[in-house]
Parts: sequence; structure tokens; C-alpha cells
Amino acid sequence: MNYLKTAMLLALLTGIFLVLGALVGGKTGLVFAFFIALAMNAFSLWKSDSVVLHMFNAHEVTDATAPELVGIVRDLARQADLPMPRVYVMNNPQPNAFATGRSPSHAAVCASTGLLDALNAQEVAGVMAHELAHIKNRDTLTMAVAATIGGAVSMFAQYMQFGMLFGGNRDGDRGGLGIIGTLAAVIVAPLAAGLVQMAISRSREYQADRMGAMVCGNPIWLASALRKIDRSARQIPNEEAEAVPAAAHMFIINPLNGHGVDNLFSTHPNVENRIAALEALAREMSVSGGSMDQQMPSRSSSAPGEVWIGGRNYTKPPSPWG
Repeated sequence: MNYLKTAMLLALLTGIFLVLGALVGGKTGLVFAFFIALAMNAFSLWKSDSVVLHMFNAHEVTDATAPELVGIVRDLARQADLPMPRVYVMNNPQPNAFATGRSPSHAAVCASTGLLDALNAQEVAGVMAHELAHIKNRDTLTMAVAATIGGAVSMFAQYMQFGMLFGGNRDGDRGGLGIIGTLAAVIVAPLAAGLVQMAISRSREYQADRMGAMVCGNPIWLASALRKIDRSARQIPNEEAEAVPAAAHMFIINPLNGHGVDNLFSTHPNVENRIAALEALAREMSVSGGSMDQQMPSRSSSAPGEVWIGGRNYTKPPSPWG
């Protein structure tokens, strides 16, 4: 079903791209946009994960450079019956995270430095479990392709607008539609981003929340993380995400909240509703959510303050992320 959704999304955004090409460049623009779209679609299917990671200046980390984070992801991936994904960190003060990749065997998870600074190890485990759930549900292909194609449409529109305003407003093969093409580009670009966001169902987040909570063993870990991330995201801007709003749907929390963007086509459910669903799941699982010292059920006898994930002790030292 996700592959079908991806195909439909590609068709929609490709159509928008072709319309932009025709409005701005007439027949020549249509043909030019068609071939660009073909190449872009093929590229996005195979390299969209690399593009998205590059968008947010993420760098890969290993056991040598981030042993706590990589260890948590490794144990959670084992519990979720997933191949070990690549682990990335983006140098961004806003606490947030995302997953990308065309399949579980070609997947990556990424956390911001702001997230690692703001959350404790249990909450980080909840967030990483949520991202692994997106990988297991194969949401990441749709998310990455949407971000790549939607971003390309927006950048194309901005480029053509700039060209029209500064010496590119010649009729030529455009059939006299230069000004109209410019106006269409300005209007269609944000609509394209809206279509991308609308195409990614909000139910994906609820599903990933539920599966992630079950993978890490305690829904309250993720609920606490969501509360902290949402509060901080409203105060700390994410400049990279603001520059590519079509990729906002990839994050665990809407990254555009930093500048108070009116997110009419938001793909993220209300955070309080997500937290309420996780607290209901905690009651269903008979997990006590009163303390973040709560351990994995199988390690309930551990000493206070210890964090056990997948049989490994991740007790948080004063500064666990370096």
C-alpha cells in the first residue's frame, strides 16, 4: 500500500512540475520539465535518503563517535526485528528526529544535537523506537520521496520567479505567458508543498507512536519526549527545515513551529492527542508512567536510575552524549 501511495504522490508532484514548466516556458518548458521529472523521479527513488540527510547537514556516527546513541538504536532495531540502520546526527539546536531510506535494509535514523541535549536516555530510546517504527512500516520511502520532489518543485518555482524578475521575462517560446508563469509559480509552489504534506497521512504518526512505544517497552518514555520536544520546537527555530518546508512531514514533531508558521496542511497530529494515546497504551500495557526511572518490564528489578534496553545497561551519566 505504501508503494502505491508513493507512486500516486510521484504522479501528483510530477504533474505539478510539468504544469510549472509549461506555464513558464511553453512547449519548450514542458519538454524540459518532463525530462527533468523523469530523472528526478528515478533519482529520488534510489537516492532520496542521501538528499534528505544532506539537506539537514547530517553526519554519520558510529560506536566510536556516539556509542550511547548507536547502542540504543542497535538494541531497539534488534527488538523490532530490523536490520541495523545507519545512525546520523544533525547539528541543530531544535530537538527533533527523523528516519529515511527506501527500505529497511537501506534506512537511516537521524537525531539533532538539540534532542540529545534535551532528553534523557529513556526518552531518546522512545524517539528512536518511533523512527524505527516508520522504517518497519515502510513509511520512509514515501517521506523521503515527498521531501525530495516537493523541495525540487518549490526550488524550481523560486528559480523561475527570480529569472522572470531579473531579465528573464521574454515571451519567446513561452507564448507571452512570462508574467502569468511567474505568478503561477509563486502560487503553485506552496500548494505543492501542501499537497506533499496532505499526502502523508496523520495516521502514520499514531501508528509509529504505538509501535515505537511497544518496541521500547514503555509508552511514557515517548510521551515524555514528545512533550519536551514540542515545547522546545515552538521556541527554537530550525533554519534548514524552514528553508525546505516540504520536508517538514519527516520529523517526529513539526519543525516549522520555531517560527510560528501557520501550518494549514500539517501532517502532524496534535501533540496532546498523541500523548493521550500513549498514556492510554501505557494503561493497556499495565506500565507505570509516574517516573522516568521506570525500566523495561523485563528489568523491573534494576536499581533506581538505571536504563536497560535490550538487555544492555544504558544508565545515564552526567553527560551521556558527549
